[in-house]
Amino acid sequence: MVNDDLVFKALADPTRRHLLDRLFERDGRTLTELESEVEMTRFGVMKHLRLLEEAGLIIARKSGREKLHFLNPVPIRLLHDRWIDKYTERRASALTDLKSELEGRIMTGTTSTAQTVQVYQVYIKATPQAIWDAITKPEWTRKYGYGGAVEYDLRPGGTYRGLANEGMIAQGAPEVAVDGEVVEADPPHKLVQTWRVLMDPAMAAEGFTRLTYEIAAGPGGVTKLTVTHDLSGAPLTAALLAGEMESQGAGGGWNWMLSGLKTLLETGEALDR
Repeated sequence: MVNDDLVFKALADPTRRHLLDRLFERDGRTLTELESEVEMTRFGVMKHLRLLEEAGLIIARKSGREKLHFLNPVPIRLLHDRWIDKYTERRASALTDLKSELEGRIMTGTTSTAQTVQVYQVYIKATPQAIWDAITKPEWTRKYGYGGAVEYDLRPGGTYRGLANEGMIAQGAPEVAVDGEVVEADPPHKLVQTWRVLMDPAMAAEGFTRLTYEIAAGPGGVTKLTVTHDLSGAPLTAALLAGEMESQGAGGGWNWMLSGLKTLLETGEALDR
């Protein structure tokens, strides 16, 4: 299970922070690409990437013959929720700066920093079935993230609807905030679906994206949840889900939703916002 000590240790090294910065700028890089940007042997870069992966800060995925590396900002979000949010003293400012840099920074200008494919991974002390239920059942989805109920027909070709909460509807949002179609359902291990935002016309015009949940049981009652969202051709939706619109009151995207899911399942209480 990824813990705070591993994350802090990984972030303490400037080379590892540099590698995270490179992945923040453009996700899904190969070892060769990352190696070309540091003055270090290939073996040295591999060692740093392995430590980042052990800390849960990056996720490596096979793509054909290549191995691609993705930034996973969820552990940093959890560090913020655990160690930063409850402190207001000046000594916390350095960690706050780090959180801003790696988790949800908005660059100057109009170009979004959000990636075409976003990959997130979080370890939760809960069963795969409990996590599956928290994703697919309305009595759970009302308690975290955007607080809206979901409706799933968990068969290939079945419909998916994400309903707006009362506050969103009061502000003019449609009843159905997000829609899509189930592509593959293998409870409680894997769910693949399409996903489209309807509450914003510009995002709705971007069309459907592809969302995959993978749930894998581990030792000690800890389950790994990996979320892969292919947002090709949907830059506005990608920015929303990367948390770039959080300062505008649009929530923290996948970081926020997965942090809320973990907190709810492990403590029985909703994440304070």
